[in-house]
Amino acid sequence: MADRPALTLYNTLTRSKAPFAPIDAENVRMYVCGPTVYDFAHIGNARPVIVFDVLYRLLRHIYGEAQVTYVRNITDVDDKINARALRDFGKDIDAGTVTLNEAIRRVTEKTANQFHADVAALGTLPPTHEPRATEFVQKRQDGRADMITLIERLIARGHAYQAGGEVLFDTSWGEYGELSKRNLDEQQAGARVAVDSHKKNPGDFVLWKLSSPEEPGWDSPWGRGRPGWHIECSAMSAAYLGETFDIHGGGLDLIFPHHENEIAQSRCAHGTKVMANVWMHNGFVQVEGRKMSKSEGNFVTIHDLLATETFGGRKWPGEVLRLAMLMTHYREPIDFSVKRLEEAERLLAKWPTGGNGEGPVDPAVLAALADDLNTVAAVQALHALAQRAANDPSAAASFHASAALLGVMPKKTEISEALEADIESTIQRRLDLLKAKSFAEADRIRDDLLSRGIQLKDGKDPATGERVTTWEVKR
Repeated sequence: MADRPALTLYNTLTRSKAPFAPIDAENVRMYVCGPTVYDFAHIGNARPVIVFDVLYRLLRHIYGEAQVTYVRNITDVDDKINARALRDFGKDIDAGTVTLNEAIRRVTEKTANQFHADVAALGTLPPTHEPRATEFVQKRQDGRADMITLIERLIARGHAYQAGGEVLFDTSWGEYGELSKRNLDEQQAGARVAVDSHKKNPGDFVLWKLSSPEEPGWDSPWGRGRPGWHIECSAMSAAYLGETFDIHGGGLDLIFPHHENEIAQSRCAHGTKVMANVWMHNGFVQVEGRKMSKSEGNFVTIHDLLATETFGGRKWPGEVLRLAMLMTHYREPIDFSVKRLEEAERLLAKWPTGGNGEGPVDPAVLAALADDLNTVAAVQALHALAQRAANDPSAAASFHASAALLGVMPKKTEISEALEADIESTIQRRLDLLKAKSFAEADRIRDDLLSRGIQLKDGKDPATGERVTTWEVKR
C-alpha cells in the first residue's frame, strides 16, 4: 500500500520509539501472552487484551486483514490450575470417577470459555491462532515446534542441564538480561522456582520438572514431568510465527522473568540474533488508587464488571470498560475507578450511533494511533469528529470508520423500566424547582441528565398552558 501511514512503536528492548518495519509486509506477525485459565480474568488482564486488539486492528488497516497473524496463547498447565482442580473435584478424583487430567480440563474449559465471553464483550477480535500450552508439550504430528524438542536442543547446545530432577536453563549465557537490563548478579530465581543448591546460578530457571503420581505429567527423555512456565511461549510462538517475528506483547510485569527467559530460550535454541524485533508492554492497573489484590478487597474480574453490581453498585457495558482503558496511553499506569467509567460513559453518550464502520478513517485518528498507539489523542480526535457528525454526513461516515478502528462503536442506550421511572421522577423534581424559581438547581439537573445522554425539551401543554418537559436519549 503506497499510502501506508508511518507507524512508530516504542520498543522495550531498545528503550526507544522507532519506525516499524515488518520482516515481511505480506505476513506481519505478533504474539501476545494470554491468560492462565485457573480463574476468571481480572481487570488487569483486560488491559493487554484491549491494547493489543487495537494494535491488531491498526496493523490490519495498514497492511490488510489477510496479511496479519496474531497469536495469543492460553496457559492451561500450571500449579494453580492443579490446585483448583483438586479443590473443585477432589472428591471425584478420590472416588475414581474423574482423573486429575480430566479435572484439570474441566477447570480450564470453564475458565477459558468465560474468558472468551468476557473479552468478546469488550469488543475484541479473536486472534488468528489461540494455542493451548498442553497441546505443545510433546512432539507434534504436524511438525510444529514443541517444548520437549526445544529443551532437547538447548541441552545439546550447552545452554541447559539436568540436575535435581529438573532440566534448567543456564543463565550464564552472555546476553541474558538484555530486555530487563539486569546483569547476572541482579537476577532472581524465575517465577515458580526456588533457589536450590543443584543450580549452577541462582537465576537458572526450570525448563522441565518431574511430576509426582498426583500431578499431571507427560513422558519425556528426563522422566514423566511437566514443563516450566516460560518454555511454552517459546514453543507456541515458533510454531505459528517462526523463529523470529515482528512484535511480542504483554504486561509490564512480564518483562522479568517471563519475557527475559523467553528470549534466552528461543535465541539459544534457534541460534538467532533476536526472538522478536519489537517488544511492547502495557502499564500496570490500579483499582480506585490502590494495587488490586483480594486482601485489599478491590479485586475485580471482567465478569464482575459486566454482569454484577459489585463495582459502583451497577453493571457496566463492555464498550464503556474498553473506552475507559483507552483514555490512558497504554504505557502509562491507569487508575481504574467508578469515576473513570462514568467519564467514559458520558463521552460515549455524546457520540452518534448507527453506521456500519465503512468510510474513510479520520487522518487525525489514524495519525494518533500510528504514533505508538496514542489512544488518548485518538479518542480526542474521535470526539471532535463526533461533534461535526450531526450536521456533516461525511464526518459521520468518517466517525463510524474511525470508531470501528478503535473498537469503540457506541450502542443505542436501552432504557429499563426502573431507569425510565427514575428519569421521570427527576424531571418532576426539576419542574417543581422551576415553579419555585430555583433556576440554578433546575439547570444543574438538566445538565446532569444531558451528561448521561438524556436531553430535555421544555414546552407548554396546549390544552392547559402548563409547563411540560419531554426527553429523549441522545448519542
